Amino acid sequence: MARLPRFSPPDLPALVLQRGNNRQPVFLGIDDYLFYLDCLRMAAREHELAIHAYGLRPNHIHLVATPKGVDSLSLTMQAVGRRYARYFNRVADRTGTLWEGRFRSAVIEPNAWMLPAMLYVEGNAVRAGDVLSVDHDRWSSYRHHAGIEASPIVSDHSLYWHLGNTPFERQSNYRALTGEGLSGRTLATLQKHAHSGWPLGDEGFMAQLERHATRRVQPLPKGRPRKAGESKAEQDDAQAAP
Repeated sequence: MARLPRFSPPDLPALVLQRGNNRQPVFLGIDDYLFYLDCLRMAAREHELAIHAYGLRPNHIHLVATPKGVDSLSLTMQAVGRRYARYFNRVADRTGTLWEGRFRSAVIEPNAWMLPAMLYVEGNAVRAGDVLSVDHDRWSSYRHHAGIEASPIVSDHSLYWHLGNTPFERQSNYRALTGEGLSGRTLATLQKHAHSGWPLGDEGFMAQLERHATRRVQPLPKGRPRKAGESKAEQDDAQAAP
């Protein structure tokens, strides 16, 4: 089956995932993480992609970002991927593909999913057991949002600014949200969409996307299509029949 074209509407945030080929490591040391972040900073600025959150793990990266143009996300990820792959192959004395196919991205409804997506991305290292506390993760944007150190990469989303009227208030409230954590259901939903690439939002948001999209924004229902005049119950009975 032919893969669907990339869906990245301007001014709507996306949850992005890119993994190493065969889930192999793409970062081996501190210099690698620093070089990748520099690549990301430069490419995002050039192609007008606002980075709201990031999390780098040994064999994959997550981002939450909003494109300014229809190609902003693709151009940024392509530029970062090519530049970093050349660097990594050189310093690791290797050849061949570094990344596992094309990156995955899921458009998300900002009001409902922006902050949960940021918490999801920034909490990866703790969930994986790589660090004991998110405060100690040097390779995520949490330290920026918590006021520990500023990141030149991060462009704060308006929903983060709405957490408080002062930097101290925003940072304090964000730390509190992080401490509360994500429910199991919310975490599972974000994981599912990060890996599938299907947009995430309520019915109204999905309907709005469908009106303007040139491709499907939701997976097709499982099972055979319903015949003309056939009820849902009849369709279910037919599919359940041996």
